Amino acid sequence: MPFMGIFEILMIGIGLSMDAAAVSMSNGMCISSIRWKHALATAFAFGAFQGIMPLIGYFAGSLFAEQIGAVDHWLALVLLGFIGGKMIYESLTANHDSCPVDRRLTFKLLLVQAIATSIDALAVGVSFAALTVSIVLASSVIATTTFVLSFVSVYIGKRFGTLLNQKAELIGGLILVFIGVKTFVEHMFF
Repeated sequence: MPFMGIFEILMIGIGLSMDAAAVSMSNGMCISSIRWKHALATAFAFGAFQGIMPLIGYFAGSLFAEQIGAVDHWLALVLLGFIGGKMIYESLTANHDSCPVDRRLTFKLLLVQAIATSIDALAVGVSFAALTVSIVLASSVIATTTFVLSFVSVYIGKRFGTLLNQKAELIGGLILVFIGVKTFVEHMFF
């Protein structure tokens, strides 16, 4: 089984958190009365879901780990490549200029955003089940990275608007594709 170290986990954490960072920027940009408590609530919700989803995916994937052991590198390549490719595509084709008029940050909105931005982390958790990785460390790093980047991104959105929103999603997608290809190449050739 390919081994995934702290560097790769951190890069996956950064890649996965880019969706949450982009939505956090949007919140900072679109919510006129955003305060530090809103930034903290956003960061906590996104970090918590990004940390929980890989755990769920890992344990679900572990049920089939023996069956997928022979194709683990293919699974990492396909899942991370698909997720990253989707993020790249969306960053290049989506309309990031629209902002709902006077949007309010409600619990319901935050919950929907946190779930929507963390679905990719569930699939990454499944690929972790086929790799040699500490799932507690991986989930903690992903949650912490997402928390920090989401908190900062609220204020970046408030300050700079849509300028960085599209680039964050593009960079996150590129990172995930890179990690998927790296895992595949290491298993096939080293």
